[in-house]
Parts: sequence; structure tokens; C-alpha cells
Amino acid sequence: MDHVTVKDVMERFGLELAAGGEGLGRHIATTDISRPGLEVAGFFDHYPANRIQLLGRSEISFFSMLPRLDKMERARRLCSPDTPMLAVCHGMRIPPELIHAAEEAQVPVLTSGLTTTKLSSKLTDFLENRLAPMTAVHGVLLDIYGLGVLITGKSGIGKSEVALDLVKRGHRLVADDCVEIRQVAEDTLVGNAPDLLQHLLEIRGLGIIDVRMLFGASAIRNYKRITLIIDLENWDPQRSYDRLGLEEEKQRILDTELTRLTVPVRPGRNMSSIVEVAAMNHRMKAMGMNAAEKFSERLNDMIGREQDPLA
Repeated sequence: MDHVTVKDVMERFGLELAAGGEGLGRHIATTDISRPGLEVAGFFDHYPANRIQLLGRSEISFFSMLPRLDKMERARRLCSPDTPMLAVCHGMRIPPELIHAAEEAQVPVLTSGLTTTKLSSKLTDFLENRLAPMTAVHGVLLDIYGLGVLITGKSGIGKSEVALDLVKRGHRLVADDCVEIRQVAEDTLVGNAPDLLQHLLEIRGLGIIDVRMLFGASAIRNYKRITLIIDLENWDPQRSYDRLGLEEEKQRILDTELTRLTVPVRPGRNMSSIVEVAAMNHRMKAMGMNAAEKFSERLNDMIGREQDPLA
């Protein structure tokens, strides 16, 4: 899981600091956003203090109507030690009692010209992406015909060479060698490259190449949802490989199961074409067209007719 500070949010959305500048390093630990309407009215029994507190027209207008002592008391309780930040929307004027309480508690108060709904939506999307559970795997991630295909396998099996050939065919590289994977939603994994390796591809005997510089911006993507895993392994003559495609293997990453294909590598096999067709076939299956199942049904019908000639 990544770390997000109030300063990160301020810079990302162009928010202006109104008070509590010493607390810009506070960590935001949850993706939930709170609109403290009940708290402004005085009900703090279930105050979610660890969330970003979003104050819109309703909250600020009601706050302004309170007696001065109530304003000071509510502002002090809003700026608790666990509160990462307060954000005031619509560019509204911030009550001086809130500024005073924020300075005392060192809780940042930031202002935005956006509406409360828009800012809440933007903050939620940003935090869900940055705070999503994360892992890293050794492999190559590509965008092939719109599908995020993660190619795995032992070091030296030829993953990067396959990726290079697919990029030359018009597909897009997302990450090579190390793929950072975040679970941004239920059953949704998104992969990207670490900043150090972004747009780079390592080819043994050639070295590191910059895909964006060589092939242009259309040859790369910064991130992609992962749909299919293709695991490359050296051909094992003792192993029985799936020849029909009826068996479906799964691999769990974080809390999501993905379809996994094991493809043997041996001299003479065009691995780039096989990976490309595997992505196309997986897409067809998702659309309800499964060639293996149709073949199996036709084979069973043929066997049935041979066993019962009168049928």
C-alpha cells in the first residue's frame, strides 16, 4: 500500500492552504471521505476523525449561524489529533474560529473552487488508486488488443523478446521485469511499471532500450487492467499439455483470480504469435464464443451418431 500525505493531495488537486501548514505531512490512511454535517450540529458520538473532512455550503452556512462559543467548541473537536485535513469547497470564506482551531491543532485546512460533489469524487478516485493493496511480480505486462496480458516465467525464458516483437506488431508495453499490481476494486487488478523502469525494456545481448523513444508514444501505456496471465515455461516432454483448451487454470493475485495459460517454449515455436492469438481467443471466450467447447460438442454428436446409426 502506498503512502499519501496531505501535501500530495494539495499538489495533485491544486488546493490552497488556508491554515495548519505544519500538518501537511500528515498521512491519509483511508479512502473514505466524510461530510461532517452532524458534527457541525454538535453530534460527535460517531465522528470518523481519520477521514478527510469535506465542508460544503451546507456545513459552512450552518456553522456561521452558531453562537461564537459553539463555533469554537465545534471547530476544536473537528480538528482532532486524528484528522488528516479539512477541505472547504466552492471557494467559500473559512470561519476564523476554524482557522484558529486548525492552527492550534496543526490540522491543514485547504480550499478548492470545485463543488463538493466533484471534489469528493476526485479525492475518492485518487485515494482508491493510491491506497489500494499492492504487490509486485516478475514479468511483462502488455496491452494486446485492449486486453491486459501479464507474461510470466523464469528469468531468461524470453518474456522481453516476446514483448519486443509484440510492440513491433502495434501492441503496447506497460511494464517489463517488475510489474506493480494494485487491487483498485473487487476483482479488478491494475498493473504499472515502477517509476525507475517506466517505458524501458531489457533485451539480453542488447541492453536496455527506451520503447517510447524508439517506437513512439503509441507503443506504451502507463497502466492497464490485467485480464489474462500467460506463463512461459521450457518444454517438458514428460508433461501433458492442454491440447483442446477445455481446461481453465486460475491464479490468485491479491484477492482476485485470473485465468492463467501455461505455454511451453521450444525452438521453432513463434511465441509472439501464440501470445497474440491467446489474447484474441480469451477475448472471444469473454464474448461467449468458445471454439474448444464447440469442437467438443461436435465430437460428442459425431460419436453419438456412430454408436446409434438409427438416430
